[in-house]
Amino acid sequence: MKRAVVIGAGPAGLMAADELASAGLSVVVAEAKPSPARKFLMAGKSGLNLTKDEPLDRFLAAYGNARAHLTPMITEFGPEAATAWATGLGQEMFAGSSGRVFPKVMKASPLLRAWMGRLDGMGVELRRNHRWTGWNGAAAVFDTPHGPTEIAADVTVLALGGASWARLGSDGAWAPILAGAGVDLTPFQPANMGFGVDWSDKMARHFGQPVKGVRLSAGEDTGTGEFVISARGLEGGGIYALSRAMRDGAPLCIDLMPDWDAERIKTALNRPRGKNSLTNHLRKVLRLPPEKIALLMEWGGGARDTDALARAIKSLPARHTGPHPIDEAISTAGGVAWGAVDADLMLAPRAGVFCAGEMLDWEAPTGGYLLTACLATGRWAGRAAAHYACSRDTAR
Repeated sequence: MKRAVVIGAGPAGLMAADELASAGLSVVVAEAKPSPARKFLMAGKSGLNLTKDEPLDRFLAAYGNARAHLTPMITEFGPEAATAWATGLGQEMFAGSSGRVFPKVMKASPLLRAWMGRLDGMGVELRRNHRWTGWNGAAAVFDTPHGPTEIAADVTVLALGGASWARLGSDGAWAPILAGAGVDLTPFQPANMGFGVDWSDKMARHFGQPVKGVRLSAGEDTGTGEFVISARGLEGGGIYALSRAMRDGAPLCIDLMPDWDAERIKTALNRPRGKNSLTNHLRKVLRLPPEKIALLMEWGGGARDTDALARAIKSLPARHTGPHPIDEAISTAGGVAWGAVDADLMLAPRAGVFCAGEMLDWEAPTGGYLLTACLATGRWAGRAAAHYACSRDTAR
């Protein structure tokens, strides 16, 4: 029986193991942490947004520059397939009003338990507390609580994650190992992250407050949604959706009243103010909530006349100090360059070794795109690795 080792027990690694075992290989999954899929379980605390129910072309557009590379994999395992896969593991799924797809139980643990049970029934062996340190010839080498150990296999799938949330296992420590093996890497960058702001003292009362019903823009990217004013800056889905453009230098602008045009705002502002303060006037004639008024006062550049206020309300420049540290990001860009793998995701410098998941150089916004691509690339790499192992046997 051919033997495979999968290094990393996140969604990509477990999907690769599933495919390898289904093809009849003996599979060992080596995981650095005491338990599998820790980042997957963390994602489940907010509902486990597995995928998004939308047309495939729109879904693929979320992957930006990596779209061409990921299209074959996600075409074979896209939103419908991901939903059907979870349903097949006994999880009832539903799509919210935004199209985001979740398990009805709104957590990851039941799905993971069912999946691990399936893998166990297929004979997949999980070895915990096995931290990969490189190779000794053809064998993968691991640090374990009982000392170094080696696992020899016919094929290997690396699914070690990106470089964020190190405490959950994705620490990017594999990068120097692959670089030393001649693998071309793209530098890591944070993705889906918050941005720092040096707030004035007046903003403290608004920390933790969501800002809803706004349109955000950064460069050519725009979107409606919400974000949160935090003590350290700006967080939340609306910011994450634009984080790639913001990280690359595009300024963030906020339309505080996307349903009103500038002329309507001016007309309202020109109503008699009487003895009302500017804050009370804004609240009464525009019905702006306190958090939006606070942002307008913080970043509005001292605008007081009607025209300047209307311009600021429709395009408020948000001053930030840059992205939060990479380890705090939901995901990362960078990793194994696409030129370092072939169409099967096998490493060019090391035959029989495949890569999957966030190790590869791609990024996408939150909303189901991240997990779907991890599962799709894991499936692709696992199938390709199984075919490689079996074809070598046939060739002989």
